[in-house]
Amino acid sequence: MNTHDTLEAQAPPHAPKLFAPLIFKRGPQAPNRILKSAMSEVLAKQGVHLPNNAHQEVYERWARGGTGILVSGNVMIDRTALGEPGNVVLQDGTSLDPFKEWVAAVRRGNPKTLFWMQLNHPGKQIPKFLSPEPVAPSAVPLGKGLDKSFAPPRALEDAEIEALIARFATSARLAQEAGFDGVQIHGAHGYLVSQFLSPHHNRRTDRWGGSAENRRRFVLEIYQAIRAAVGEDFPISIKMNSADFQKGGFAEDEAQEVMKALADAGIDLIEISGGNYENPAMTGHRQSTREREGYFLEFAAQARALSEVPLAVTGGFRSVRAMENAVASGACDMVGLARSLTLDPELPRNAACDPAYTRDVGTPSTGFRGMDRMFMLAITYYESQIRRMGRGLDPKPGMSAWHTVWENVSAIGGQAFRKRRQ
Repeated sequence: MNTHDTLEAQAPPHAPKLFAPLIFKRGPQAPNRILKSAMSEVLAKQGVHLPNNAHQEVYERWARGGTGILVSGNVMIDRTALGEPGNVVLQDGTSLDPFKEWVAAVRRGNPKTLFWMQLNHPGKQIPKFLSPEPVAPSAVPLGKGLDKSFAPPRALEDAEIEALIARFATSARLAQEAGFDGVQIHGAHGYLVSQFLSPHHNRRTDRWGGSAENRRRFVLEIYQAIRAAVGEDFPISIKMNSADFQKGGFAEDEAQEVMKALADAGIDLIEISGGNYENPAMTGHRQSTREREGYFLEFAAQARALSEVPLAVTGGFRSVRAMENAVASGACDMVGLARSLTLDPELPRNAACDPAYTRDVGTPSTGFRGMDRMFMLAITYYESQIRRMGRGLDPKPGMSAWHTVWENVSAIGGQAFRKRRQ
């Protein structure tokens, strides 16, 4: 039986749960339990900020590889608030034709693969060279030396918060019009929604801050505004932190409360991750989780008791055995993969054929820790692999980390030496 038959006709005996379809209460079912978690592609041309042929090439290949749900890299809701050069932007007035072509590429790759758009606003996580005065819930600068690369933010006014909620809804409606199968709110990794949830970053005393209930008002109103804009049949998901892993930040007990509130509101899928710029747990930097797979599975197992909303866990999965065990245990309904899919875009099909399949992403390094941090190789190395696929080339596992350094310097010159977002 070939890989196509294995995925499309029946689940392989070594991973029956992983390759079973997932039925949502809204929208079409996912053909299997593998979710491509959002990674910023950094492929859009500066000043244009639209998906292009490279986006189509990459996502058609991921769809052809058999992934159940593809979540786009973060699409910004406001072209004046970019997390980095090369972001895609979708806002009122944007031409939908490039987005429709992006969707069509996924359909060519595999008509059963679902394509969801991740919507984001970076808040204060905007490098200085992109914005000298970013906005945030409160005027709290990023710590741990990041203040050298990220300007202190200005606290949002109440009317500005309401306008941002409306922007999320507008972008979601446009994604629906372009043919996407669903949207995902980016509420993790220290971006604006995550900043509102965090008692460290959100020190407001009005209706948007103070109590835990007030701090989660922003994300709940975003969900309600999107739901009103897209109707009752369009899936809405969220990616959110299990915790920020920093003193005074968003903690696991409050994360569970937010998940319960979102479930009660009607969210369709919750993807669990963790960390932020200051404590990047999502890239495997947590010492306690370096040697095991499924970084946030224990939290997911606890959260499972709160609701029946489908859960995805992203972070650390390497082997088909661990992925199957995670889904079979009931702790999660989907496993989220990111960096591993940049090294093997056919990972789902390969995992379906090989009970011993493993894809270790490794730790790319120039041999100089400071250089690695400066160029954020834990992220940019895999962006290099995405760019290779965007040019119609195969990924190159084992590629020298220096290649990524040179690519960044060549692409954006001196700006490459300034810290970027996570």
